[in-house]
Amino acid sequence: MLMQFQDFLTFENIYFWANCLILPFWMLLIALPNSRFTQFFLNSIILPLILGAIYTYVIYQAILLEESLFDVFKIYLNLDNLYTVFATESFLLVFWLHFITINLFLGSWIARDGVKHNIQRKLVCVPLILVYFTGPLGLVSYWFIRIFHAKRLSFHD
Repeated sequence: MLMQFQDFLTFENIYFWANCLILPFWMLLIALPNSRFTQFFLNSIILPLILGAIYTYVIYQAILLEESLFDVFKIYLNLDNLYTVFATESFLLVFWLHFITINLFLGSWIARDGVKHNIQRKLVCVPLILVYFTGPLGLVSYWFIRIFHAKRLSFHD
């Protein structure tokens, strides 16, 4: 039974199911940011914990495949090293999981902040979609909306 489960947890399947797991919660953030269901899942540790467990499993598998985890620190030296690390399927998946987890956290913050400042949902939808695809671009676009809507500039919350 355990071997069948491990056979199912290929990097390709993990990538597919992680993306399937995330998408409904993004839809909730965009369509129903005030619902209790959305707030329960997206304002709690549940999703980051699930994604963190998947992240840990992929790193564990990378160690079993004898890929050097210390090579990942070479990404800071030059773009060729970054390319080499991303050419490894396990590290590419680790970085993708990292990306979708942080973007979901950021999207959750934007949705909560939009509710807190009474920003219309249709105004918050565009930055949320941008965060889903690009992360920082969505944050910048939301920041401009917030500045003009809340009529105040605050660098910490």
